[in-house]
Amino acid sequence: MTCILDAKGSDRLTASVYVVGNFKGGVGKTKTVTMLSYISAVRKNRKTLVIDLDPQANATSVLAKTGDIQEVKTSITNGVISGDLEPEIIHVIKNLDLIASNVQFRNFGKILMKLFPDNEVAQISYLSKLIEPLKSKYDAIYLDVPPTISDFSDNAMMAANHCIVILQTHELSMDGTKTYINYMQYLIDTYNTSLDIIGILPCMLQPRARVDKKVMNNAKELYGDNVLTTIVGYQERLKAYDAEGIAMGHMYNGAPDHWDKIAHDLYEDVLNELDEHEKLLGVNTSE
Repeated sequence: MTCILDAKGSDRLTASVYVVGNFKGGVGKTKTVTMLSYISAVRKNRKTLVIDLDPQANATSVLAKTGDIQEVKTSITNGVISGDLEPEIIHVIKNLDLIASNVQFRNFGKILMKLFPDNEVAQISYLSKLIEPLKSKYDAIYLDVPPTISDFSDNAMMAANHCIVILQTHELSMDGTKTYINYMQYLIDTYNTSLDIIGILPCMLQPRARVDKKVMNNAKELYGDNVLTTIVGYQERLKAYDAEGIAMGHMYNGAPDHWDKIAHDLYEDVLNELDEHEKLLGVNTSE
């Protein structure tokens, strides 16, 4: 989070904006966005916003179920056309809000061309402009994006302060990670934007498998301490959240449901580690 002065001259914080990505699909980007945002809101008590930039709207679906929202009536498409995202904000649960996506958002590129026909910088910076007024209302904003080099990813990277890269431990995901980081560096160099990797999150389906270990070791050799020590493995409960929404169940005696607690504890560990990386980046930047 960034410290600024409000109208009364006192310090307040504006949201850190996180883009979660990889240029390969199915590696766990949306799962990471929804779980980190939930933990941010529920366990960290942070005012948190998820902006769904994927026309498939999977993050929208999970969070709507989480908040028992029967019908999503607003969308980022409306906000992009009108130039104001605030009316599109949906309250999910305490401390957690959503700007939903829908299939109409597939026309994002066409909308940008219509708004800024001869201005590439304005096109790729539009989301950053729209998010700016929301930063003072939140502690954290998470962006979920499709796994493509496109107007979606360009706008997300230009709007974000920090990048969380998802690495599923197989060769194609590693290739997607390399491409993603190289493309991020291209945008930084070309448009002089400020974006840091605060963590590469390993997702290992078979942590004892030879290929998984090989990819993990290669990632550590290439990216060093950027690779988180916390590893997300397969959990049936995480899969259930896609269908039922994220929740913390309780046993008959009032104790937290064992499998929910394991899933939530795991992503709290991820968020704690990302927080530490973000603090270190802040220290290094201020030196």
